[in-house]
Amino acid sequence: MKKAVFIPDSFKGTLSSAEICSIMAAAVLRHFPDCEVHSIPVADGGEGSVDAFLTALGGEKIYTQVSGPYLKPMQAFYGLIGSTAVIEMAACAGLPLVGDRKNPALTSTYGVGELMAHALNNGAKKIIMGLGGSATNDGGCGAAAALGVKFLNAAGESFIPTGGTLKDIAAIDMSGLDPRLAETEIITMCDIDNPMYGENGAAYIFGPQKGADEAMVKELDAGLRHLGEIIKRDLGLDLTAIPGGGAAGAMGVGMAAYFGSRLQMGIEAVLDTVGFDTLAADADIIFTGEGKIDSQSLRGKVVIGLARRAKKLGVPVIAVVGGAELEMQPAYDEGVSAIFTINRLPMDLKESAKYSAQNLNFVMDNILRILKK
Repeated sequence: MKKAVFIPDSFKGTLSSAEICSIMAAAVLRHFPDCEVHSIPVADGGEGSVDAFLTALGGEKIYTQVSGPYLKPMQAFYGLIGSTAVIEMAACAGLPLVGDRKNPALTSTYGVGELMAHALNNGAKKIIMGLGGSATNDGGCGAAAALGVKFLNAAGESFIPTGGTLKDIAAIDMSGLDPRLAETEIITMCDIDNPMYGENGAAYIFGPQKGADEAMVKELDAGLRHLGEIIKRDLGLDLTAIPGGGAAGAMGVGMAAYFGSRLQMGIEAVLDTVGFDTLAADADIIFTGEGKIDSQSLRGKVVIGLARRAKKLGVPVIAVVGGAELEMQPAYDEGVSAIFTINRLPMDLKESAKYSAQNLNFVMDNILRILKK
């Protein structure tokens, strides 16, 4: 084996993507000391996305003061890789930041827009925005307001909408939007396909985990419906049904509506950014993995998204996973060559998680013993 590439997702709650890459690479080098190894940690757009990109590509972590979920000053960050900025909205609008004060009717993405503005000031010509882990339900209006979009109420007064005040938007004025955004490529990493509103939309599916009770969920959903109508009327865009529009409190719709962003599965954004097709074209093998491979995996998450690209290159893909509920053939059809699970004995997940690193090393060692024959 002359060249191996590692692109795993994390094993949620046990091993990070970077830790898995390290274990896999060490195992390969034990058996093939002269092998060229390339590790590309993956995050889905939520917490850890910036670190994953910086680990894979280098660059700098930039810290700056922005507005938090309740518009209070806080320290946040983004990654700068050349002229590409990687932002995870969770850095200043994430659920962990609100602690016990969960209230998606009041929280804002304003700080996310401030991070974007700071990145533009630092020369960014491309922005990769990661959606995930948000405490918000404002349809991205806060971020848009931070970048010059005006939201007007019935009295013609400008305000910063939150989830609970979307219903008060009477008009959207885009004339003040930062002109640099028109020359900036913006890609939004989004690994869910929920629409903006409705029973499968942002409020109903994700509102409760952000602190919304049944009554608030209905109010938030009504606010998003109203916002969708205003966007359609004032911006000429009907985005209410786009897959992923409901991500992060309908931030998906906001990114598309106000910034012209393309919504893309997280793994596709990662593969494009790291130049996967060139990197993997002459690889002998690609190792990937995730905590559990199941029907959700077939929607294009890390293992399957990677396998589809590798299949076009004719490079074999081995998936090492925590568990597998999926009937395997669909994964094989997508380009996965083989799937191995790391749990060696019947054991409760809480207990087996303690041994994830050892079990992963054990399975990798056995796979490589076969490949050496």
